[in-house]
Amino acid sequence: MKKILITGIVSKAGLAELKKNYEVTYSEIPFKRSWVLEHLSEYDGVILMGMPADKEFIDAGKNLKIISVNGVGFDHVDLTEAKKRGITVSNSPQSVRVATSELTFSLILAAAKRLYEYDSIVRKGSWIDVSEESYQGMTLDKTILGIYGFGRIGQTVAKYAKAFGMSIIYHDHVQLPKEIEQKFNATYVDFDTMLTKSDVITIHAPLLDSTRGIFAEEAFKKMKSTAYLVNAARGPIVSEAALVAALKQHEIAGAGLDVFEFEPDVGEALRALPNVIMAPHAGTGTIAGRKEIATEAAQNLISFFEGQPVNVVTN
Repeated sequence: MKKILITGIVSKAGLAELKKNYEVTYSEIPFKRSWVLEHLSEYDGVILMGMPADKEFIDAGKNLKIISVNGVGFDHVDLTEAKKRGITVSNSPQSVRVATSELTFSLILAAAKRLYEYDSIVRKGSWIDVSEESYQGMTLDKTILGIYGFGRIGQTVAKYAKAFGMSIIYHDHVQLPKEIEQKFNATYVDFDTMLTKSDVITIHAPLLDSTRGIFAEEAFKKMKSTAYLVNAARGPIVSEAALVAALKQHEIAGAGLDVFEFEPDVGEALRALPNVIMAPHAGTGTIAGRKEIATEAAQNLISFFEGQPVNVVTN
């Protein structure tokens, strides 16, 4: 019987099928990394959660055949070392789509409607007159949503945006087929055009060398002063220092963030700003969402060991 290690906290309900035919090691109290490194050689497969699969990790997994990431992001896996060792790396992109898209649109609404500011004012026992323009937010109807990364999540956000009357432009490393563009009434534009034309920009790209820090000082200067930036993808795609400066200098109107450049550390300067709404990397933080992710991560292992196709991530 193949032995599977779950390195962090995942939905137990999502492991039901895996437990039927595999010996699964799981603890609701996360394993210390030192314990994982000491025992990893005993396991054939891993559902990776809560720690990086770096060179040290992969070196310790002398019998590992597959690492299944409990989520869509895989920038914490050393793919080069895994390939050298013949270890397959798979992720769980399907199950994160709805929960992450819902949170993304929640951040769009919260930022554009200035809900953090309003909530803070009322909680303090104060009141304002929103007849004053300085207190007013943005109506989404007839505005332009720029989507950076038009994959599964970006397309789902586009679907929600259409219901709010927003027009869709997008930028990705390649232009998508016309049938997909027509489905979402989305128009491909270059990166600079997306920056200058969008009223809201939402980020759904992976963290790569080409995307790291792409939203920095130069990008913010090209955006509308009335525009909002939303990031529920990967924190380092946005320079925190540049974002703080842009928000303070009113180069953009506000931001909604679920991820941060140095998370879990969020800079005091960013936390102090009233025109930012923040969440603790909670994009998939729903009961249904986490069950679906664990189920998909487990199915990757089942498919692999049963000789069926499995999605493989590459550099």
